[in-house]
Amino acid sequence: MLRVLTNWINRRRDIRRRWQGDARTMLLNHGKCAYYEAQRCAARARVRNDRHGFWHWAKVAAEVARLSPDVEMDVKTVQAIADAEADEQAP
Repeated sequence: MLRVLTNWINRRRDIRRRWQGDARTMLLNHGKCAYYEAQRCAARARVRNDRHGFWHWAKVAAEVARLSPDVEMDVKTVQAIADAEADEQAP
């Protein structure tokens, strides 16, 4: 039982490290627009019904917001990004 718990904890740590690393990469590559880019990736995953991808990128966006007080975060812009991604995928 202890091995199962240890494996679960290690897997969760690996997942956390992955989205934290992606957040730092987003900040380096996109600067103040990193939050919007992470939201764009989350919207794409959501449109594709990629549940795990959506949660990953949503966590990346939250981590970007946590790491940098300088990033731009506007709800209307995020909604416009989500709408644009949905429109791109529409048949």
